[in-house]
Amino acid sequence: MTPLLLAAVLLAAPAEATDAPGAGLAALPATVSLTGPADFQTLLLQTRQADGALGAPAAGAAWTSSDEAVVVVRDGRAVPTGNGQATLTATVGGQQKAVAVTVTEFDQPHAWSFRNHVQSVLTKRGCNMGACHGAAAGKGGFLLSLRGYDPETDFFAITRGTRGRRIVPNDPARSLLLTKPTAAVPHKGGLRFEEGSDDYAALSEWIAAGAPAPSPHDARLERLEILPERVRLGVGDSQPLVVVAHFTDGRTEDVTRWAKFSAADATVATVSEEGVMTVIGPGEGPVVAWYLARNVVSTAVVPRAESPAEGVFAEAPQANLIDSFVLEKLSDLNLPPSPRCDDATYLRRACLDVAGRLPTPEEVRAFLADDAPDKRERLVDELLASPEYVDYWTHKWSDLLLVSGDRLRPQAVESFYGWIRERVEENAGWDEFARGVVTAQGSAFDNGAANFFALHQDPEIMAETTSAAFLGMSIACAKCHDHPLEKWTNDQYYAFANLFGRVRGKGWGGDYRNGDGDRTIFVADEGDLIQPRTGEPQPPAPLDGEPLPPDYAGDRREALADWLVDPANPYFSRAIVNRVWENYMGVGLVDAVDDLRLTNPPSNPALMDALADYLVANDYDLKRLMRLILTSEAYQRSSVPEPGAESDVRYYSHFLPRRLKAEVLLDAFSSASGVPTTFKDRPEGTKAIQLKDSAVDSYFLDAFGRAERLQTCSCERTGMPSMKQVLHVMNGGTLNEKLAAADGRIAAGSASGRSDAELIEEAYLASVNRPPTEEEAAAVAAVLADTEGDDRRIALEDLYWGLLSSREFLFQH
Repeated sequence: MTPLLLAAVLLAAPAEATDAPGAGLAALPATVSLTGPADFQTLLLQTRQADGALGAPAAGAAWTSSDEAVVVVRDGRAVPTGNGQATLTATVGGQQKAVAVTVTEFDQPHAWSFRNHVQSVLTKRGCNMGACHGAAAGKGGFLLSLRGYDPETDFFAITRGTRGRRIVPNDPARSLLLTKPTAAVPHKGGLRFEEGSDDYAALSEWIAAGAPAPSPHDARLERLEILPERVRLGVGDSQPLVVVAHFTDGRTEDVTRWAKFSAADATVATVSEEGVMTVIGPGEGPVVAWYLARNVVSTAVVPRAESPAEGVFAEAPQANLIDSFVLEKLSDLNLPPSPRCDDATYLRRACLDVAGRLPTPEEVRAFLADDAPDKRERLVDELLASPEYVDYWTHKWSDLLLVSGDRLRPQAVESFYGWIRERVEENAGWDEFARGVVTAQGSAFDNGAANFFALHQDPEIMAETTSAAFLGMSIACAKCHDHPLEKWTNDQYYAFANLFGRVRGKGWGGDYRNGDGDRTIFVADEGDLIQPRTGEPQPPAPLDGEPLPPDYAGDRREALADWLVDPANPYFSRAIVNRVWENYMGVGLVDAVDDLRLTNPPSNPALMDALADYLVANDYDLKRLMRLILTSEAYQRSSVPEPGAESDVRYYSHFLPRRLKAEVLLDAFSSASGVPTTFKDRPEGTKAIQLKDSAVDSYFLDAFGRAERLQTCSCERTGMPSMKQVLHVMNGGTLNEKLAAADGRIAAGSASGRSDAELIEEAYLASVNRPPTEEEAAAVAAVLADTEGDDRRIALEDLYWGLLSSREFLFQH
């Protein structure tokens, strides 16, 4: 054990909650249960701050035992010495903290388990990882399952493979399983562990005991615990972590030595192989521990060193439940919130985010002239009731469900798009929307939602796309092995996919464009998806759900839909909350929006839970959720950060600027210039946001990162800048042709006889949606005063080009 660990070590078990709040000490775990002579428990002693939060480790603790015949503390570990009960007491600076210890089965011999111990050693040391023997073809003729997800097969490979020469039961030290990783014989993987280490002891003693096989009666891992689960630290602090496994036989075990650790945000905290977290900078730094296909997360909360002025958080305005959660998080991290944005900024922001359009000059004038205190709320209601709202959100859900002429015939595209649009227009609850997709059948031309299955023609892809679209998570990794970043196992994957095992279609196969494009989806009376590893079908079951009865005769997808939209399902409501939140706030509570997993925790878990509860309580009404977000002070904040909050990109201390998405930006160019974009084979006046088909030819949309709609993934759409975009705005035809058009806003202004001041104001209101400042107006007026005729027209084009190529125009802010 490292000196750093020793300085902070004390204890480990279920709960900080058993220690009363208030400044002092906290022992982790609060109670200890030791089973057998080889068991031990690492102890952590933490400071507890005045508000009850756990603080940095308490160094220099002196431990005493009430009965050394039962338990003693050695190197920061509680070590059994006999059966019974005793109390360990830590003393630091005159303060004490007690830990109750129970020891059982001390007189029973210790036995190593292949399933729970041997596999853990091989995983911790990388032996069964993808770069070594866990590769698809193994290494050096030795193949193990990735991260040990298949103990039975691995046991055979170790004990029976290559004629059993990998282990020598009567002389364990000669076993290749030991001589290779200790580098006693040449090993391409190098030294993995030393002789005399805990790893060596586990493997050698298991071999010496006859190398017992994994058994169906083995205790299984029931849950995994990490201590501390949440701790408030400062930059430069170090925090040892302890991982405790809880097994189905009631036994607990300190498995820190065999847990694999990784840092989710290395700008805040890093973690060593031994599980010591080191704080790098302010923020919240999750650290993930993995053991036996389970993951747990410990979070370091690191406030900014400088506190905002007194009263900043208490006096900050709050409009609804969102603001209390956001302000609490900002207070925890000492991030000062920005004030409200001005009215012109809010009008532009809301129009773009709700309806994907710019406000007109007339709307800007009217909104700025309105003195009513509720004008922002009225604006939100008008936008949510507008036809442009329907256009925008139909387009967004068409991205999600992959409506594309590259994969569907035109009539199928019309049908699928039309089905989505009807749901948005009638404000169908998201539960109704999801059920309509997941259970769709019939003709793809008559029932647009049936195209979901026309696009995804095997149960595995149906399952993966359903999970990505409606649960916000990828389960694809579990198709080949247990998911390394989640709890989903290979068996659970095939149980979930088997819910689609009887979906059939007429007209499937070959090129999507073959035939007339109509496909009829129906459910067969029999058939199952085979689990390749076992050669048998996995009983169909939702993720975390009970398997369907063997005699279940109905459409399995109905059972899936029931589970999916059940208010008790924590994934469904959180996934759609996250997607809607990301649209309005620029970054999801979980980023990316289709990466909801235990090892990628929300930036504000309490807020995410509250919003999910709000959505369920309001019958999955997305408009009500949107209105809540749009009227919150968090959404209305200025995009200019306060001093000290400049680096915040996760906690919403200020509005996060981002580039307009491709279709919205193209429509904004059209709106500001007064010249609509023409799309091949589409009616005149069709906006980019109204395009039903992502396959419509457009150099601009391709350059600015529209989604191809080939896979349900936020990665398909990009907001990243590129040289192609810069050059196209500067010299490309899209903008320059609109500015030079004979029937656009510039031409009309030039011929109108209006004053220079009016033309200048019109340009600013139509583009950046605010009046020009006095300095801006004076500078442009000075240029226009020296021009006439064609030169005047060119000067106006230059004015518009300068505005439409500015960051203020190109970005939502």
